[in-house]
Amino acid sequence: MKQLLSLILLTLIISSCGSDSKSIESIIETNDLQKIREKRDNIILEQSLLNDKIKLIDAALSKLDTLKNYPLVTAFQVKTNNFNHFLELQGNVATKKNIILYPEFSGLLTKVSVTEGQKVVKGQLLATIDDGGMSQQLAQMEVQMSLAKTTFERQKRLWDQKIGSEIEYLQAKATYEGQQNAVNQMNSQLSKTSLRAPFSGIIDDVITDQGTVVSAGSSQIIRLVNLDKMYIEAEVPESYLGSIIPGKNVEVYFPVLGESMNTKVDQVSNFINPGNRTFKITILIPNKDKHIKPNLTAKIKINDYSSEQAVLIPQSIISENSLGEQYIFITQNVNKDNEAVAKKVIVKTGKTQGDFVEILEGVSSNNIIVNEGARNLKDGQNVKILNVESNE
Repeated sequence: MKQLLSLILLTLIISSCGSDSKSIESIIETNDLQKIREKRDNIILEQSLLNDKIKLIDAALSKLDTLKNYPLVTAFQVKTNNFNHFLELQGNVATKKNIILYPEFSGLLTKVSVTEGQKVVKGQLLATIDDGGMSQQLAQMEVQMSLAKTTFERQKRLWDQKIGSEIEYLQAKATYEGQQNAVNQMNSQLSKTSLRAPFSGIIDDVITDQGTVVSAGSSQIIRLVNLDKMYIEAEVPESYLGSIIPGKNVEVYFPVLGESMNTKVDQVSNFINPGNRTFKITILIPNKDKHIKPNLTAKIKINDYSSEQAVLIPQSIISENSLGEQYIFITQNVNKDNEAVAKKVIVKTGKTQGDFVEILEGVSSNNIIVNEGARNLKDGQNVKILNVESNE
């Protein structure tokens, strides 16, 4: 209706201008300055009268036209929610009991007493190295120690009875103690020819075969692994130093195994790596079935922040102005026909989780926020709300 009346008025104006164009041309051709100025003043007066008439018609149309051309939007009412934010990282499984055993004695590896996959206990003999005759030397030294002991005991009995000289007693005592020390030292050297398990575990790999000549501290003999106490090691950005502490809840997922488990942060490093500005954390994981292996990749989610009264909104409805400020639109003065005014509000955002972000400032509970259609709005613009949902 309004558009039709405007079109008719415009047509009348154009037709009147067409009929008057010849008179204007004739006046211009006279080159009479006074007449041309008078004609211009008349046209300006007519234009002013037409503008006043258009305003009157628009006012009448506004009263009669009940169908308003407002932008259509959807909205939701803000409610506070319980919010848990998780830091997602990747880590590797490790165990402190995963070692390679090296010999402490150089010689021929005469015997390997275990096989790969075999379970062993702490102190069990794993391999033997040829002692190069030290056992025979030890036997001779033990005979000499036995003689020195007999001599010392005899001299001690005599000295206790005040028979003999003190110097003979002291010499016998020194000889016996010297032989004891020599035997103990030889036993210590001889024990290095036996390779024993430092802890209980499983023989993962027999690296050197029996009959090979090995060197102390350089030849790898056996890999021993214990899978009872496993842990995950991960690097965390230094910005989380205050929020990631021992005892924090952790969700662990092993993509290869398709398994998940809940555990806690066990240890937080006191050192920040200057190269990548991270610190290490350790997460203990149970491994009763022994199916979790060292160097297995794990995805971890650490609960670094929680709020029981958080305001959460979709990230997609937040816009940013030229100053870098983030804003949204809330609705005000909602009438019975769900017509409202959209007001631009600057907000301060917090942590994000999935498609939602926490609003720290600018929005309060029960505010009605424009959802769909927010990108095309202007501050103070009238809108028509199709429906209002809740963000619970």
